[in-house]
Amino acid sequence: MVDQILTNCRLYTQDPRYPEASAVAMRAGHIWAVGSDEEILPLAGPVTRIVDLGGRRVLPGLTDAHFHFQSWALSRRELPLAGLSSRQAVQETLARRAAETPPGQWIKGQGWNESDWPEPRLLTRHDLDEAAPDHPVILWRSDLHLATVNTLALHLAGIDAATPDPPAGVIDRAADAGLPNGILRDHAMDLVSAVIPRPSSAQIDAAMRDAIAEAHRLGLTGVHDFRSGDAAESQRAFHAWQRLHAAGDLRLRVWMMIGGGLLDEAIALGLRSGFGDDLLRIGAVKYFADGSLGARTAWMLEPYNDGGVGLPVVPMAELASAIERGAVAGLPVAIHAIGDRAVRELLDVFSEVLPRVARPATDPDPSPAAGLSNDPVAQRPGAPAPIPHRIEHVQHSHPEDLRRLGALGLVASVQPIHQVDDMALVERAVGGRGRWSYAWRTLLEQGAVLALGSDCPVASPNPFWGIHAAVTRQRRDGTPAGGWHPEERLTLAQAIAGYTLGPAHASGQRARQGSISPGKLADLVALDRDIFAVPPAEIADIRPVMTIFNGDVVYDDR
Repeated sequence: MVDQILTNCRLYTQDPRYPEASAVAMRAGHIWAVGSDEEILPLAGPVTRIVDLGGRRVLPGLTDAHFHFQSWALSRRELPLAGLSSRQAVQETLARRAAETPPGQWIKGQGWNESDWPEPRLLTRHDLDEAAPDHPVILWRSDLHLATVNTLALHLAGIDAATPDPPAGVIDRAADAGLPNGILRDHAMDLVSAVIPRPSSAQIDAAMRDAIAEAHRLGLTGVHDFRSGDAAESQRAFHAWQRLHAAGDLRLRVWMMIGGGLLDEAIALGLRSGFGDDLLRIGAVKYFADGSLGARTAWMLEPYNDGGVGLPVVPMAELASAIERGAVAGLPVAIHAIGDRAVRELLDVFSEVLPRVARPATDPDPSPAAGLSNDPVAQRPGAPAPIPHRIEHVQHSHPEDLRRLGALGLVASVQPIHQVDDMALVERAVGGRGRWSYAWRTLLEQGAVLALGSDCPVASPNPFWGIHAAVTRQRRDGTPAGGWHPEERLTLAQAIAGYTLGPAHASGQRARQGSISPGKLADLVALDRDIFAVPPAEIADIRPVMTIFNGDVVYDDR
């Protein structure tokens, strides 16, 4: 007997056996059967819940392949700065928060982006001091690779003119006196983060429960959760996910990345990627090859238009050792690389190391699959598929390197929403070289598997904003006309696959996730309009009306 049937809907199954299906039956958290209403409704029993969706389009549950979940959950309770249109708007927002916050308490915010401001310069401590002189303040730029702090925060962190730049970090200084101007890049931010009081476990858990509910409203049923290389941060995040799991409150499929600082411990414990269950699994080991474009720390082959070439964060020799040791231990890597030199150097390392170790095999889609029983619970696969290495972002590449990811079996984990946020920044920073920025179509045509995400809270986690960006390469206001370098647009089918089959492949879970197929996990999302029927410009306005996770309705706004 099945638990639930969705009927009178248009299923986009991504399974060629069921191209025109209108109904799906679920049992025990799995998809039991897919077909027409006439085929599926007779499976109903006395207690089966039957949901008539009135002809709505239904997609597989969406997975964001690059998400900083705990950071997002906590940032939703902090000062929101995304979308503010000027430095003055940031100052006014900060001043209002300072007026309602007791003096001496920290004020934290994230999301400002000067790229489209009338005066596109970075915030300094003087800007923050004007708005909040009596509170220590840290405001992270949208990319999270740069933050501005005020004078009081610098004092509490012990940062002054004599403080040296930390490894892989930069403390910006005034040109005249060498005094810190409040701008901290990459690991220099850690000097301030270390003195900010940390939230309690109860505060973290409450914020994450609220954020899970918000994810459901967006149609997300899974995330690949990233941490920095900081071991303590990875530990806190993993503890939080386990607390939610034990309490029965984990209602997302979490592919949990391990910070690179924990590789030795993970190997010593015998942990392998894929260990866990259908709610929480150990993912890849996260490293950084460079910084970000906005902070001018992305490592470039040629100088930025305004000078400098960025910087490497972890030496390539260290990354080569990590890739090799991790691969031998069953722990693939996920390495942040934004600049074209970082991408090239990393591809050179993979080319050298992978022939020496067992290379992850590709994960062919098992649908359609022969010999499956009619009981989806009995169809649970045995050994998981091999899990590929991946490069995160791949934002700026030399055209000669774009073909190499596919040839090496690497996943390109990319974030389309960054392109629409960063168009003006790219033009200023690298000019005509921007033709090969965010080159998704070329990556796909050259054999790379794309896994799409948001990098939230760097950008909005709304997957329909991401799909819109991928298929239009335009801002949500329709600019620029025709799209920015439109030859790199994805088709709608490719973009949806990037939020479904791509993340499933990247986590070795294509036998269980990514399509609406008998035997797979019952994660689905019903939309308020047909994504295949609306003009591309309207995709960003689509909203889910129902999200089903593990066969349960977790969001319903029909």
